[in-house]
Amino acid sequence: MHATNSRGHSPAFLQPQNGNSHRSSGYVPGKVVPLRPPPPPKSQASAKFTSTRPEARATFAFSSEEQQAQRESRKQKRHKNTFICFAITSFSFFVALAVILGISSKYAPDGKCHNFIFFGRYFCVLLVNGISTLHCFIENCPDQNPRLRNWDPGQDSAKQVVIKEGDMFRLTSDATVNSIVIKDGGLLVFGDDKDGSRNITLRTRYILIKDGGALHIGAENCRYKSKATIALYGKSDEGESMPTFGKKFIGVEAGGTLELHGAQKASWTLLVRTLNSSGLTFGSHAFEKDFSRGLNVRIIDQDTAKILEIERFDTHEYHNESRRLQKFLRDQDPGRIVAIAVGDSAVKSLLQGTIQMIQDRLGSKLIQGLGYRQAWALVGVIDGGSTSCNESVRNYENHSSGGKALAQREFYTVDGQKFSVTAYSEWIEEFLYLPTLLLDFFGSSEGVDFRKKKSLSFLLFGLGVSLSGFRVEVVDGVKLHLLDDVSSWKPGDQIVVASTDYSMYQAEEFTLLPCPKCNRFQVKVKETPQFLHMGEIIDGVDMRAEVGILTQNIVIRGEMEDSCYAENQCQFFDYDTFGGHVMIKKNFTSVHLSHVELKHMGQQHLGRYPVHFHLCGDVDYKGGYRHATFVDGLSIHHSFSRCITVHGTNGLLIKDTIGFDTLGHCFFLEDGIEQRNTLFHNLGLLTKPGTLLPTDRNNSMCTTMREKVFGNYIPVPATDCMAVSTFWIAHPNNNLINNAAAGSQDAGIWYLFHKEPTGESSGLQLLAKPELTPLGIFYNNRVHSSFKAGLFIDKGVKTTNASAADPREYLCLDNSAR
Repeated sequence: MHATNSRGHSPAFLQPQNGNSHRSSGYVPGKVVPLRPPPPPKSQASAKFTSTRPEARATFAFSSEEQQAQRESRKQKRHKNTFICFAITSFSFFVALAVILGISSKYAPDGKCHNFIFFGRYFCVLLVNGISTLHCFIENCPDQNPRLRNWDPGQDSAKQVVIKEGDMFRLTSDATVNSIVIKDGGLLVFGDDKDGSRNITLRTRYILIKDGGALHIGAENCRYKSKATIALYGKSDEGESMPTFGKKFIGVEAGGTLELHGAQKASWTLLVRTLNSSGLTFGSHAFEKDFSRGLNVRIIDQDTAKILEIERFDTHEYHNESRRLQKFLRDQDPGRIVAIAVGDSAVKSLLQGTIQMIQDRLGSKLIQGLGYRQAWALVGVIDGGSTSCNESVRNYENHSSGGKALAQREFYTVDGQKFSVTAYSEWIEEFLYLPTLLLDFFGSSEGVDFRKKKSLSFLLFGLGVSLSGFRVEVVDGVKLHLLDDVSSWKPGDQIVVASTDYSMYQAEEFTLLPCPKCNRFQVKVKETPQFLHMGEIIDGVDMRAEVGILTQNIVIRGEMEDSCYAENQCQFFDYDTFGGHVMIKKNFTSVHLSHVELKHMGQQHLGRYPVHFHLCGDVDYKGGYRHATFVDGLSIHHSFSRCITVHGTNGLLIKDTIGFDTLGHCFFLEDGIEQRNTLFHNLGLLTKPGTLLPTDRNNSMCTTMREKVFGNYIPVPATDCMAVSTFWIAHPNNNLINNAAAGSQDAGIWYLFHKEPTGESSGLQLLAKPELTPLGIFYNNRVHSSFKAGLFIDKGVKTTNASAADPREYLCLDNSAR
């Protein structure tokens, strides 16, 4: 892994060295293309004309007054020409405008017309109703369209909504419906506020967009500011199943438009300082013990919170222990943090010189009068005076101190991490019961609370237990130091920090806290880390953990049951895996998704993925899309079937997208025909096994799922299955740039080679076999924390059905491919 920043400094798109660059005609490998020949010499006539022109000019000399008059004349002529050009341009514009108005009004069914004309960042609506009027508003702010009508469908789970021609709705409040179909020019837009104060949740079983229908939440140049949620509800065994799309989906068919654009946030970055377990460089400290007689002491480094010394001084029994404590405190450096707690009793042999030392160096006011078995605790700073000292005392009576003597102070490390030091001491009264002696008295001791029987108190033995303890721990959150500007991340956002260990399961989620003292490269998290996450480059190897944002202000989520409920789910998962899904089909009008959160998406059924481009063909300029299709800044997490599936689709850009805690291959190119797709600066982590394909499965799934093998064949996990990968690239002619695979059950990045197209692309002919096709751009990608391999360029999948000759399942690993 190169020691670069998270996005890399090199150009994003470079011509592959082994690809077909632009070459001149007649290019022959191994030969030098000749230089262009020099231009022919100028003709004699041209040379003669050039040489004689100054002489001609010299013949006609003008006076200075005449030259000035000539210049003024030329200047006036230029101004006149400019005015004429402007007048002609303006006249042409208004003629064209009149034609548009005339045509539109002629065909408008209601005698009115609405036209959109663009001027730079603004677009104008021409309203024709006898008199033409012009209304302009900021380009691509869909909720500001004056033709929209506010729409409030209410809460009716049986309502089947159809938004059709003439319906242009602005959703302004929460709603629940059964389904929504947007078609024939219908438009649904989520309302927004300038201050981002709206919070709209739309619950539905599905949304289908087709034949000129459109759904807009924000736009590229007018980002959605409020909170918008589309909640897809329903169980696998209820509700209507739509052709192709199934259940619980957002579907885009031919002619449909889906434009979702949330507030821009930094997608992911890297740690630049190691995040330690507990949040402190040397870890937290916790100690508790009973009957630890005397004074228990901890010395803590004020700069790092490291425990420097652990000592116990039995000042109850021995005068020499008191002298040893006195010398111990005398030798401490100024500024050191000291924590002291009494265990049992500490004063019987505590000398006055030691008491004076504790007063002078730690500022104690309570040590002088400390009595037998009194609970006392102190936290102070060497030579810090009484203002740096916090102490507490509790009296001992009837085997109890009535609570803790608790001392606590807060400090900051040199890195700015806030931590607390706590010391405590107490006596707890306990009872010893002898119920067996009462059998003759009661006949049985069951159900008797002897503490409530005063006449039996002589049978109870009261005892006291002394406890003392210490804690050194972070408080008010843990600060993270990051490589890139993350000022777009806000308090309350969820983030994930990748594992930097061999186990991908050490990835951790955190909630951001307010941090007024943080700069734009720092955040503070609420939870205490459980694992160490590296933030350094060690011996030239970039070991820094990836840190990604999970929270976006546009959310598509599946509503889930509390546990699994279908037999096929519960066999391998103890939770509901029937999430929502987004499917885009061929010939859509426009699809662009940016800064959208997708949670609880995907289903353990083929074709049901969080985001699925299904047999779309070319989705860039080759497919006639002036604005090439992309997904950008998506946060896909806690989902149940892949992250993004590119199926029979070419020219798609997947950028700045996170796939966290998902089942099966995450970024998945499916049939072996997908080409010219670019995956740029994406992060996948915690890629777990799923059931859909043999290559998704783990050991137990592989040997259990035998419905599609031939006869009694038992799959071999190591050779048939166990290949789940964060990036599954089924054709080499795709670009991977600045991506990170930060934890997979099997492989981080797996390039494999299909002998022929598979799945729904079977039978299609490729111009060249994948294994003979040059690799696309592969630059600055990072892989770690995967169980089997980081980068795998090998093998393929079985492209024939199971048979007696080869009983293995279709699409299992094919180890013969190279």
